Amino acid sequence: MKKSLLALAVLGAFAGAANAQSSVTIYGIVDTGVVYQSKVATTGGGTGSKFGLNSGVIQGSRLGFKGTEDLGGGLSAVFNLEVGFSNDTGGLQGSDANTSSNLFRRKSVVGLAGGFGSVLVGRQTDYADTISAYTSVQDFGGWTGNVGHNLDRLEGTRTNNSISYTTNNLGGFTGNLIYGFGETAGQTSAGQSFGAGLKYDNGPLGLGLNYYQSKANGTGYSSDTSLIPSSSTTASVNTLTGTAGSTAYKGWNLVASYQFGPTRVYGNWSRVKQDLNTQANLTSASVGSLGTLTNRTLARSKQADVYEIGTAYSLTPSLKLLAAVDHTRASFDGVSGKGKVTQFSLGSDYWLSKRTDLYAFLAYNKATDMVNTGVSDSTGNDGNQAAVAVGIRHKF
Repeated sequence: MKKSLLALAVLGAFAGAANAQSSVTIYGIVDTGVVYQSKVATTGGGTGSKFGLNSGVIQGSRLGFKGTEDLGGGLSAVFNLEVGFSNDTGGLQGSDANTSSNLFRRKSVVGLAGGFGSVLVGRQTDYADTISAYTSVQDFGGWTGNVGHNLDRLEGTRTNNSISYTTNNLGGFTGNLIYGFGETAGQTSAGQSFGAGLKYDNGPLGLGLNYYQSKANGTGYSSDTSLIPSSSTTASVNTLTGTAGSTAYKGWNLVASYQFGPTRVYGNWSRVKQDLNTQANLTSASVGSLGTLTNRTLARSKQADVYEIGTAYSLTPSLKLLAAVDHTRASFDGVSGKGKVTQFSLGSDYWLSKRTDLYAFLAYNKATDMVNTGVSDSTGNDGNQAAVAVGIRHKF
């Protein structure tokens, strides 16, 4: 009897040690707001106001699982799975043109981490998503996405079939490399993508630099999900027929942020080149001629420059006042001059606790010689649009 009890005690000790060496965390965000938008395009080419209950005004609602296992010698196995959902309907945000069902569409990675940094494989964002912490995305989130950050990847765009390497912090510097496999038989370059990023943190100063490039596989699909056909005005809609292996997207990001006591100020510039957005490809995709204003969407631009300045002021430890100005200039193949869109955003964010906050945003944007990108979930059908959002976000 005593030997049996001793054996059970030893087994229990080993089980406890094994459990202590690995951990799994369940987390999530539920973000929902009431949104008003003026001058929204209606069926038949008209214009009307729109009220709605939108999920993910600042951050996309999500449910995540992440874990680590201590393998010894400073080496750990890690994983992270994230599913996105629409809190206003309860539905999963699941599919894209590559797969009929993307359960973990936000993130699906597994890898190793240690003194060398970390290596992750799966579906993940490139380093533009990381350095977006130095931009309006930190406070406004998706509210400034349509005007340019969805296109320049700072809002977070996924790369399928990818492998990434991120260094540990080295004197304030952290670097990242990412490669997306095109998975096209007989032509390695078709559909592939790659990027490199660097950030520097030193007290109140934050700097970030990122480059990303992706290639078409001839059908509009790529490891870069921004090339997947979509009805969005800020994602490519071209079929890119006959262009397998040709560079479809190049993006540069330069961002900076500085904390002056209770005030954070920031500025950034991005350039996006989409060389395959030519008249021939756009016509073959049955989107018409760029000679008409209705086809001059930001997604169909051949080159775009996105500029931003902004600030966040902590009036109290719980209350932040926010402001940002975003300006994008876009050129289109076969069209002289550039289209322009500018958005002015104001906001307040009040934290009821460390995990729950209330927010109120106001925005006004104006477009010239191109389609109005819209502020929230609907494009404008006029040169300008105003939008208001009031919502709640809870993190767990």
